[in-house]
Amino acid sequence: MKLQAPGAPPTPPAESPQEPRPKLWKANSLTYTSAGLVALFCWLLFGDFAWSMRDRSVGPMAQWYLKSLGVSNLLFGLLVSSFPALVTLVLGPVVSVKSDRHRSRLGRRIPFLLVTTPIAAFGMFGIAFTPFLARWVHSLVPEQSEIVVAVLCFGIFWAAFEFATIAGQAVFGGLINDVVPKPLLGRFYGLFRAVSLIDGIVFNYWIMGKVPTHFTLILSIIALFYGSAFMWVCCKVREGEYPPPQPKVDSERALRGVYNSGRSYFRECFASSYYLSVFGMLTMGALCFSPVNTFSIPYAKSLAMDMEVYGRCLALAFGVSLVLSFFLGWLVDLFHPIRMSMASLACYVLVSLWAWIYASDPKTFAVAFVLHGIFSGCYFTSAASLGLRLFPYQKFAQYASAGGMTLSACTMSFSPIMGSIIDATGSEFRHTFLAGALLAIGALFASLHAYRNFMRLGGPAGYVAPE
Repeated sequence: MKLQAPGAPPTPPAESPQEPRPKLWKANSLTYTSAGLVALFCWLLFGDFAWSMRDRSVGPMAQWYLKSLGVSNLLFGLLVSSFPALVTLVLGPVVSVKSDRHRSRLGRRIPFLLVTTPIAAFGMFGIAFTPFLARWVHSLVPEQSEIVVAVLCFGIFWAAFEFATIAGQAVFGGLINDVVPKPLLGRFYGLFRAVSLIDGIVFNYWIMGKVPTHFTLILSIIALFYGSAFMWVCCKVREGEYPPPQPKVDSERALRGVYNSGRSYFRECFASSYYLSVFGMLTMGALCFSPVNTFSIPYAKSLAMDMEVYGRCLALAFGVSLVLSFFLGWLVDLFHPIRMSMASLACYVLVSLWAWIYASDPKTFAVAFVLHGIFSGCYFTSAASLGLRLFPYQKFAQYASAGGMTLSACTMSFSPIMGSIIDATGSEFRHTFLAGALLAIGALFASLHAYRNFMRLGGPAGYVAPE
């Protein structure tokens, strides 16, 4: 014990060392500890696993079923590609705005997901049981064509699935933006990309080959998993507090405001030749892979390729894309996404032209299809941040939606045209590669025009987006 001299001031007690404060992460009104952030990521990635399994499976299985019915390529393109694009064009902006303004004790995004998830699962169950339901309906009206009855039954459930999926897609991205801290969004979406590719590998390598013999069972299991898993995620993820939405105005002022806003929207987005070239670059860049992606299953069936081999080719392409994703991201940061996307498009032109000439049997188609998957993956990884780099920061959503409208409008018309061309040429599916090459060449010319203006505006070091 230490003695104190008489009359000396009392010795203050020794201060205990302060414990280090845990690092906190903020997302709007939400605050996370590191453990809470890990839990959030785990739940959202689990939800994305269910979401990606749905996206990677329902489309290919629906395509296989339609071609098993023997529908024309024109009708195939309308149902598989044009109809979803039309729904996106009309429904996506409406649901997004409604969600932005919605306020409830569950938040503004989750209530919409709680409604759309069961509807999407219902549509998936309906598609799964369409072969049985169509036979039952045809027994009631035997004078009708069995194919027509099957297509009508499929169309009802396909419409329910697409409406719910597209409405949910418009909201799910908003939920991620609301609950994930901004400094971690890039890494989070990188994890999303990896989960999506892993889903694609799992489905195509182990499951796709069994679709012709177990169509109903496989799709029912995926519907049950998606519906229950995503509803569970919605119950576990919590949204924060939001400021009140802007007050509504009277109908006359609202109509006048809508008119003026719409006129300003189109003038700002589509009057600039620079942004028109950017929209053309992004639209044709995304569209050039659509011919092969849309008609790949009919193409494989026309060559008598086994669905198990088809699935493993697609799984191989996804696996290579997964391995390349980090390396490509590093190159994008080093050289800029516009340069990397142009390099990917140039490689795709060469691959597509070779495939158009030679992909006429299962072996050459397998090689062409894997290369198609690898270079389309390179493009989408390289171009993922193009809009973020080129559009004005304050009006990013406005310009991004304009680009989305352009892509949806082109997709609606292009797929039926491609289907008509294939029908007119006696099901020569090789022309899908030629169409992809021509669109990629168009994307390259648009990219060169956009790149010249990009360099005049400061280039990678000093670019300022014009407004």
